[in-house]
Amino acid sequence: MPDSLMYQQDAYVVLETNQPEQLLTPEELLEKLKAILAHRQDDLPRDLQKFTSVEDQAQYLLETSCELDVGAGQYLQWYAVRLEK
Repeated sequence: MPDSLMYQQDAYVVLETNQPEQLLTPEELLEKLKAILAHRQDDLPRDLQKFTSVEDQAQYLLETSCELDVGAGQYLQWYAVRLEK
């Protein structure tokens, strides 16, 4: 049985085209994904098309993926990290 600590994260490192590396909370990343998805409803990845709300699409993406295709030559990737003192 997997250790539940594997699924806990404090933040996400976000890598984006022509942007410096960012450290976002899960809530901040969720808002970022919702903003991007809201403008792409006509061009969603197949696995997101089954969800009717942008909130559900973003939550699914956050829980199951680590990248989103945002166009040719561009990227959006995120990696869960745990912060320790």
